[in-house]
Amino acid sequence: MRLVFAGTPEPAVPSLRRLASAHDVVAVITRRDAPLGRRRVLTPSPVAAAAEELGIPVIRADRLDPTVTSEIAALQPELGVIVAYGGLVREPLLSTPAHGWINLHFSLLPRWRGAAPVQHALIAGDARTGASVFQLVPELDAGDVFGELALDVPPDATAGSLLAALADDGAELLADVVDAIAAGSAASHPQVGEPTYASKLGDDDGRIRWDESTDAVMGRIRGVTPEPGAHTTIAGARLKVLAVAPAPAGAPQLAPGALALHEGRVLAGTASAPILLETVQPAGKGAMRAADWWRGLRDPAPVVGS
Repeated sequence: MRLVFAGTPEPAVPSLRRLASAHDVVAVITRRDAPLGRRRVLTPSPVAAAAEELGIPVIRADRLDPTVTSEIAALQPELGVIVAYGGLVREPLLSTPAHGWINLHFSLLPRWRGAAPVQHALIAGDARTGASVFQLVPELDAGDVFGELALDVPPDATAGSLLAALADDGAELLADVVDAIAAGSAASHPQVGEPTYASKLGDDDGRIRWDESTDAVMGRIRGVTPEPGAHTTIAGARLKVLAVAPAPAGAPQLAPGALALHEGRVLAGTASAPILLETVQPAGKGAMRAADWWRGLRDPAPVVGS
């Protein structure tokens, strides 16, 4: 099939590579180069870099406006495929390809429609998640589903690790659906259940609420790792929390937000059981073991995070 592919971040790259190996991807649409790093160097998106490596023409656009619509229409695609592009496809572009557009979405729809499904699944403590390929319609993530896969959430998963796993498995699911559409054998079904929504996360979503339960605190930390990042305030300074683990049996109970050194490891109190801080990043410094950070504190008394 003649395909146009829209995507931007790293989790969209496996899908692009998989489809390019079996179909004619005539163009890739991705967001414009963004300034990255301390020097703010303009850097192509991961999808743009992969497309250029594959020799596929790239259309850089932050909005799918009439100009972009005309460029895509001139290519006469049979199908549009979108994976984490970061923008909406509206009419008349929605109807431009002969078979419309399909979307690989990283949740079991209709749960977690929206921009950050994996992150919200972890924050909510979902035991099971997955990926869905559905027909794009004007309503947000509401189209009929062609195929899905389910995955038990590993207890130590972060948003980054879970998204990477779903990106690889989802690429195969997406390829199967595209092959079925090409063969004329694709079948879809309406979404069933009450929708929930996964809005884009901001900095405050990464603020650790120590007065929540252990499961809720760990779910939030893992759900915002690596982006937007978990953080707290310790002795008046911001501290990023990069990795945590359940506290060992016999660990002392602590008040929510209170910290203590126990058997050489840093404990943090929640509303229920404490957790272990394993890796942290103080302001202006690199990532380090939490015990090393603790030893560098000027005040050795337990401190409180907020």
